Amino acid sequence: MLRFAINRLIAMVLILWAVSFVAFAIIQLPPGDYLTTYVATLSANGDRVDPAAIDALRRQYGFGEPYIVQYWKWITGILLRGDFGQSFEWKAQVTDLIWGRLGNSILVEGLAVILTWLVALPIGIYSAVRKYSLGDYLATVGGFIGLAIPNFFFALILMYLSFVWFGANIGGLFSPEFENARWSLPRIWDFVSHAWAPILVLSLSGTAELIRILRANLLDELKKPYVTTARAKGLSEFRTIIKYPVRVALNPLVSTLGWLLPALVSSSVIVSVVLNLPTAGPMLLRSLTSQDMYLAGAIILLLGVLTVIGTLVSDLLLAWLDPRIRYGGK
Repeated sequence: MLRFAINRLIAMVLILWAVSFVAFAIIQLPPGDYLTTYVATLSANGDRVDPAAIDALRRQYGFGEPYIVQYWKWITGILLRGDFGQSFEWKAQVTDLIWGRLGNSILVEGLAVILTWLVALPIGIYSAVRKYSLGDYLATVGGFIGLAIPNFFFALILMYLSFVWFGANIGGLFSPEFENARWSLPRIWDFVSHAWAPILVLSLSGTAELIRILRANLLDELKKPYVTTARAKGLSEFRTIIKYPVRVALNPLVSTLGWLLPALVSSSVIVSVVLNLPTAGPMLLRSLTSQDMYLAGAIILLLGVLTVIGTLVSDLLLAWLDPRIRYGGK
């Protein structure tokens, strides 16, 4: 198991380097750069554009240098000093801009992942064990509805119902008086009173999807001979199902942990805009449209880190769940 983990860690370092290189290249693929967008914005507003000032900014930010030189300065700054560069649009260090928003994203979307699994696992197991029962039909209908409703539309419905029925505004993650306050019990309660809406919205489609996948996998496993053998040995029905077929049926679900959190971050962009959430998604969208390459590159790189870490965790969990993976190739 230790050798398995070390091999994955070595691969993780190489993958992160490749992600940083490709991400920085993709950001620079559109024609022009941030100054091009900046000049177009000034011209659209009727402001005078000083060519000398634009040339000075171009030299200052190194836009005229080759791609590999810009990438080398960026990646060495990250590795040696933890410096992700400066945001052109916000006129501030990228590190100061993203940590708070990325922390909010990880907190909200991590809680959404936990809620997804806590709800989907028992319902999926029940639907497979009680196939074609009333509960199975209700879970199936609920799953189809959850997959069919767009997240942003569900968020709009929640906002409307909360305002009409309770007169409450569920936008944002904190009330204004707790926005910049230190963590305390009142601030935690204020966070909970606001965060339940985005957590519920983000977990809806994921829960419906996991229920359907787990049900299909478990139905396939329940027909296999080892389940009949376990029952013949006198094991209780609960232990027979949980210890053997459920453990095997979880393999495809555990393998998706690597991309689940980054997928939630990317899919929450519209939800974050609708609910006015201070998360990383809207900032990434804005930085991409304005070609703020250091800010966009830092967020994409950190999403890549989340993906790689999630993949490492899923690999270790798969090796723990399934001995065939641990001892494969021996």
